[in-house]
Order: sequence, then C-alpha cells, then structure tokens
Amino acid sequence: MLTRRFFLRGAAAVGCSAAAAPLVTPVTLLAAPWEQRLVVIILRGAMDGIDALRPLGDPAYAGLRPTLAAEAATGLDNFWALHPALDPILPLWQAGELAFAPAVSTPYRDKRSHFDGQALLEAGTGTDLAPGQARDGWLNRMLGAIPGTTAETAYAIGQDGLLVLAGQAGVLRWSPEARLTLSPQSRLLIEHMYHDDVLFRDAGGQAMTIADAVAGEDDMAGAGAGPAVPLAAFAAERLKEETRIAAFSIAGWDTHRDQARVLPRALTQLARAIVTLRDGLGPVWERTAVLAMTEFGRTARENGTGGTDHGTGGTLFAAGGAIRGGRVIGRWPGLAEADLYAGRDVMPTADVRAVAGWAMRGLFGLDRGLIEATVFPGLDLGSDPGLVA
Repeated sequence: MLTRRFFLRGAAAVGCSAAAAPLVTPVTLLAAPWEQRLVVIILRGAMDGIDALRPLGDPAYAGLRPTLAAEAATGLDNFWALHPALDPILPLWQAGELAFAPAVSTPYRDKRSHFDGQALLEAGTGTDLAPGQARDGWLNRMLGAIPGTTAETAYAIGQDGLLVLAGQAGVLRWSPEARLTLSPQSRLLIEHMYHDDVLFRDAGGQAMTIADAVAGEDDMAGAGAGPAVPLAAFAAERLKEETRIAAFSIAGWDTHRDQARVLPRALTQLARAIVTLRDGLGPVWERTAVLAMTEFGRTARENGTGGTDHGTGGTLFAAGGAIRGGRVIGRWPGLAEADLYAGRDVMPTADVRAVAGWAMRGLFGLDRGLIEATVFPGLDLGSDPGLVA
C-alpha cells in the first residue's frame, strides 16, 4: 500500500539524492535503541600509522625514516609523538578523550591491494572469504542481531555505499546524482507548501541542509576544511536525534611519494572531522565513541621518493567522551629488523576487529559470543583493552 510515510521516504531520498552529488565519500547513519553513539570513519588509501602517531622513542625509527622522522612533532609522552597536523585533537588527548591502537590490522596479508584490504576491513571477515564475495558488513550484522533497531534515520550521502553497513538490516541509502540548486524564492515556496505538514517539512529541510553542506564544500575546502567537515557536521546533527550509529569515509591516504606534503592534508581532514563531531554533538559527545581505521599500514622505511609503500600494521584512532583516552593501547612490536613483518612492515600485534569489537561491547553491552560468531565471524576477541570508559 502506498502510504504517506512510504511516500515521504521516497521524496526525501529523491531530494537528498539531488543534493549531494559532489561528495566523494558517503555517510551512513542508523537509529538504534541505545543512548550511546558510535561513529566509524574508514580511512581509504592506507594511512601511515607511524607518521600520524610517531614512535620517536623506538631506537630504529629515525634510521628507517631519515626525512620523515626529522619533521617536527608534538610529544605525547617520552615515547610517542603526534603529527603536527593532528594538533587540533591534542586537547582531546589531554582531556582523556583520545586513544590510539598502533600495530593493528585485519587478517589481510601480503597482496596489499586497496580494494581487497578495504573490502575485508568493512566486511569484518577473515581471509577465508574472498573480498569480492563480501555481501554485508560488520556493523550491519551487529544491527541485524539486536532487536529494536530501525532505519528511520539512516542516510547515505555520496556516490558510493559503505560495505560496513551493507546487509539485511534496514538502512536507507541516498545515492546522489546531481546538485540540488534552489533559489531563495524556491526555498520559501517549499517552506510555505509544507509548513503544516511535519513529515514533508522535515524531509524538505533535510534535503536543503545537505544541499547547503555541498554548496559550502568548495569554500570549506579552500580554507583547508575539505569535504569531511560537512559530512561530520551532518552526522552530528542526526546523532543528536534518533540516529545512534554513523559511518563515513575519508580518502587521500595513499602516500607513495612526497608524503610530507600529502599526508598533512588527509590528517587535517581527519582532525577537523573529529573536532566537528565533538562541537556538533555538544553534551551527546560524552556518550560517543569515534573509531577511525584504515585497510592496512605502510612500510616502516621511507622510500626514495619521500613516501612510503603499502604495508601491514596500521594505527586505529579512538575519540569521544565514552573513550578512556590519554593513552596508547596494545603491544608495540618494535622496529628493529628482526621485529618487522616480512622485513619491511610494522608487525601487527592485535586484530583491528578486536579493538572495534571491544568498543561495541563496552558501548552497547553486546555478548562476547555474538561479537565473535556473528559480528566478526571466527574472531577471538582476546583480552579487554578497556577502551570504553
């Protein structure tokens, strides 16, 4: 039956589809029956974890990176230092709302394909499933296993969907194809037409909100903010309402050459996205965890063009008022020749899925067996790192 509510969903999807075409990365949001919020940011392109979070106290670091290690960094303690592009989130570290998990990875090894690595990261499976066969993501499987979740406020803004939230659980997706350009007169007409109809009025308002974010994207990018900021701002607005889970991606992490010039732009995007979430969420930030993860890390050695190549062990960022921060969790393997994976990469000492799994258990009280059997099939969570306060 064609109901008014069904038609609203279609109208909202069309309006927002027209609104957000230029966004390169999607944002997906989903309502759930908790007060806690979870934001997952996929860093596409393999972030260099030991440039973002530098193990300056490791005696081998400077020798492996004679150029990159010589750059200025912001000390966190007597071992770790933060890339200066991440200084905007330094207050979160000082407030105990920012933590890092270095030397983490999925089970993916050696082939170092972005496509395969990202598919396995978002599918949350082991290497027993070919990346091309992945049909659902770990966030979607979690939602499908918990009663009471809804898709009332689920959004996807951008050209592509996110595998991490793909699957049988209901998630509305808005796949934009063109800009929504409205004159002031057209906006007034829409507002008058739907003033007394709450459902249509709100749908139209959401479409225009996204359109405004897209229209301001170029200006923000010119100021160094970039497309991640309007995505994070829109996510924060929805997370203050019914939405409990949000996911979006940030690209630009593939730094084969000239890393000292390329990486700061991507790190600035990430830092500003996190700050935007904090500022936009207000008091809700205290119940929020933000996890930023990448498909794999980069080589321990810098190459001859001032960059780094595809590696293995990477670094996960965790931010939010729900995070027990101000610390680096997990075991650091070291960078001596004998400690490297395949003689070239940071050796993984933890599964990035386990870090995410413990975060979900801490936030939502999920059963350990559910996480290991359904959310991340076959995963052994290991011991609790105490990431969530």
